[in-house]
Amino acid sequence: MRAKDQWFFTILLVVLWPGMLLAQDRTQARSMVISRRGVVATESPLASQAGATILAKGGNAVDAAIAANAVMGVVSPMMNGMGGDMFAIIYEAKTKKLYGINASGWTPARLTREELQKRGTTEMPKTGIDCVTVPGVVDGWEKMLKRFGKKKLSTLLEPAISYAEDGYPVTEMVSIYWKDSEELLRNDKNATHTYLPNNHPLAVGEVFRNPDLAWSLKQLASHGRKAFYEGEIAKRLVAYSARMGGTMTMQDLAKYSSEWVEPISTTYRGWTVYEMPPNGQGIAALEMLNVMEKFPLWEYGHNSAKALHVMIEAKKLAYADMLRYVADPKFSQVPATELLSKSYALKRAVQIDEEHANCEVEAGKPLEPGKDTTYLCVVDAEGNMVSFIQSNYSSFGSGLVADGTGFVLHNRGALFSLDPGSPNVLAGHKRPLHTIIPAMMAKGDVRIAFGIMGGWNQSQAHAQFVSNVVDHNMNVQAALEAPRFTKLTFDNCDVQFEGRIPHEVREELAAKGHDIYLRGDFTQSVGGGQAVMRDFGTGVNYGASDPRKDGAAIPQPLD
Repeated sequence: MRAKDQWFFTILLVVLWPGMLLAQDRTQARSMVISRRGVVATESPLASQAGATILAKGGNAVDAAIAANAVMGVVSPMMNGMGGDMFAIIYEAKTKKLYGINASGWTPARLTREELQKRGTTEMPKTGIDCVTVPGVVDGWEKMLKRFGKKKLSTLLEPAISYAEDGYPVTEMVSIYWKDSEELLRNDKNATHTYLPNNHPLAVGEVFRNPDLAWSLKQLASHGRKAFYEGEIAKRLVAYSARMGGTMTMQDLAKYSSEWVEPISTTYRGWTVYEMPPNGQGIAALEMLNVMEKFPLWEYGHNSAKALHVMIEAKKLAYADMLRYVADPKFSQVPATELLSKSYALKRAVQIDEEHANCEVEAGKPLEPGKDTTYLCVVDAEGNMVSFIQSNYSSFGSGLVADGTGFVLHNRGALFSLDPGSPNVLAGHKRPLHTIIPAMMAKGDVRIAFGIMGGWNQSQAHAQFVSNVVDHNMNVQAALEAPRFTKLTFDNCDVQFEGRIPHEVREELAAKGHDIYLRGDFTQSVGGGQAVMRDFGTGVNYGASDPRKDGAAIPQPLD
């Protein structure tokens, strides 16, 4: 190399090297999506694209969320669909107010603990007609749209109808879920017909069409919620339930109504974190954060043995309280204010032994008061935000499909208890303790809508995401991608870790008494999430999508 060239190369390295080092050493696999227009983040690029297109056509965040969710019900039918429930937290930019909607369904009036006992049932069924509650999502869509939307439901359902009629190629993760559910689907003639075309689960790249679902979506497009709860779809649901020995009636459907509720919140090191109130499990995420706040996790280091131990123990405490106290507040008095108090968190935090895992955690005693899911989020150009979660509970829910409807009925009733001493005991027109939870967090000009699906994984995953952002200064994409733990049981010391958690950290935790189960580097056990962020100071939006899913955050295209 000539001296002149060598001198130029040296100068170039001096100028570029700091940036090259930072780029080479970052821990996240993909960058955030950044735009001054809206951003839609879902578990499917097709659903994200549908929502982003609605934004480009003049719709707002609520319109986009509904359109995206409808497409998700087509392209990921095992996870969600109009046969399931939903919750959402909506931020309205012009009023700077938060609104929560609880569209979780209730049991048929005649589906009671006593009724099941007469049949000799001793445990709540996990599949079949007796775990089917009234699906809430369609009523939730209509209430959201009437209060905040700008577009007609028929317009928002057009992309979903098109994919149901014309078909779409099945993606990688969805094909795995499909194969894993084959046995369940074969238990029902209609489910087999709908979801096992050519007598086999759909493989990667195979095109799946669902004309029955297209019919159901067209019924909604023409008649709104009335089609589902009083019209032709309702008639098919009730007739099928009766044939299967179920208890659902036309009155159970017609009387159902989702509810507007006030989100609950706590503070975590200067941020305010919002969750939905009971009957959801979000209160456990907030209690967990309150306990974690008593420890300097940023000093311990991200995913260090010391930090993980505190978080795992905080999870056990919060979940023990959730299981003991959380139920449908219309049937049980839930001490939410007391469970979320900082003084109660201190009482729980002092029970954590930083050197030993607790394998027998009991619920605390606050003062008496005076699995499968899809998550998506949207921020539009005006700063309206939607944190939206929807689910069939288990993969393909109950495994049942009513004649000609094209969607599976969820099995959310499986979360009830038949223990008469439980606040979550089965009763008519009661909502169960619910796993699915949307969330938001805010500080100053910054607001983040986020969620991470996965049954009982969700609250603990929310707390880890918040800690990643607050304690370790991660951006939303890095916070989603970071290795997570999950403990899906309510007792003992078992805990699952992703393979990216270092071996020496796992060894140190095992020495403290944790019973560790090692999973893959990006395992579904810890759930998959999405996030959107708005900086109101600059008017810039950010989107993130979890690599544990097939999805993407997609910006609003130009008009």
